[in-house]
Amino acid sequence: MRLNGFKQSTVSQSAVGLWRNPDSQAHRYRELEYWIETARTLERGKFDALFIADALGPLDVYQGRIDATLKQGVQTPSDDPLLVVSAMAAATRRLGFAVTLSTAFEQPYLLARKMTTLDHLTRGRIGWNIVNSALDSAARNCGLGQQLPHDERYDVADEFMEVVYKLWEGSWEDDAIVFDRAAGVFAAPSKVHAIGHSGRYFDVPDVFLCEPSVQRTPALFQAGTSSRGRLFAATHAEGVFISARSPAAARQLVYDIRTLAAQAGRDPASLRFYGHVTVIAAATDADATAKHADYLRWLSEEGNLARHCALIQLDLSKLDPDEPLEYVQTEGIRSVLASFTRADPERRWTVREMSRYLATSMGGVTIVGAPAKVADELERWMREADLDGFNVTDPMPLASYDEFIEYVRPELLRRGLVWEDYEGETLREYIAGRGEVRAPAHHPAARWRPGGPV
Repeated sequence: MRLNGFKQSTVSQSAVGLWRNPDSQAHRYRELEYWIETARTLERGKFDALFIADALGPLDVYQGRIDATLKQGVQTPSDDPLLVVSAMAAATRRLGFAVTLSTAFEQPYLLARKMTTLDHLTRGRIGWNIVNSALDSAARNCGLGQQLPHDERYDVADEFMEVVYKLWEGSWEDDAIVFDRAAGVFAAPSKVHAIGHSGRYFDVPDVFLCEPSVQRTPALFQAGTSSRGRLFAATHAEGVFISARSPAAARQLVYDIRTLAAQAGRDPASLRFYGHVTVIAAATDADATAKHADYLRWLSEEGNLARHCALIQLDLSKLDPDEPLEYVQTEGIRSVLASFTRADPERRWTVREMSRYLATSMGGVTIVGAPAKVADELERWMREADLDGFNVTDPMPLASYDEFIEYVRPELLRRGLVWEDYEGETLREYIAGRGEVRAPAHHPAARWRPGGPV
């Protein structure tokens, strides 16, 4: 069972409104010590990585304004997650870091340099959660006026990936660094190549600025599960983040993406799938239930609805809250709306039911109980949904992960579901197995290596 911590550099992430609890430390997201303590805790619990989500625009779709999201601190205010990774890496030795960066607002030449730098500094513990950004507010404030249509964003992302693969894998040969002090040669010019990329969206003619890092291409993650998003994940992702309300719905997503990966010439078994889960654990079921009930007192239905209106780019405040939701094509994250309209043919959700569910579920599957109950449920989801692991949220920052490690990890370890210690040194090894440091030969990154896949 692979486990990642799942956070965002903001006040309200999945447990929107819980910052009001007097014991919450969520407001400390802007403090370096908060992130260092989080990283050290996750490493103590032998988590694979810390996955940090991000969004680049204010959430202003609900009621046509930002008021509800500002009141609950939903992604505004929000700090840049990339800048804290070096500090967390310096405070840990083995924990990986998967950071969200957008192909819509980054340039491939610059993003490749940022990720290579972090891969150098962490000795290979870096991953990239690839997003193409659905928010019109982000596009407006990044100079684009409005966001590109949904499917075209993936076209941009596909070319973006081609460019960074050429930079990471093709520009510098493995033996380009000579480091010959006597001859005065650090890098052999004949072994460093201009990539000469000229495409529809990007022109990048020259050599890559960075010498190769440990992994070269960082470990790649993706979370889009629309039809176009599934194809992108099947082509590029090594880890896929999914959110579903039933194991059956999750299993269908996993099956679809593995099938597409096989059609793309990749080994479908090499893809790892992570479900989204919140765990409320305690020594007894009664204690966990009481803790969960206390959390529910603080959660905000309106704040959760405002967050999801921005994700799907639809203002649901205009609808009758008790009328069933219908699926429509949007330029937002289509899979989020589909999960409430198409995923379960037996269920018709209303806006009111959706907002209540989002609050009480803390944005995903919530498991409440003593260690054995939590472990049973995690095992059930892995078995029935064909998952490889989970992204675990921390509704009470600086407390929830400690409780998971105290109560749940020993039971998972007793059942042989988690490792006793890290196996390998790099994030890709945690995903693919010890010794698998580079992207595999069946991955599209490999085709840009000198001489082709190795």
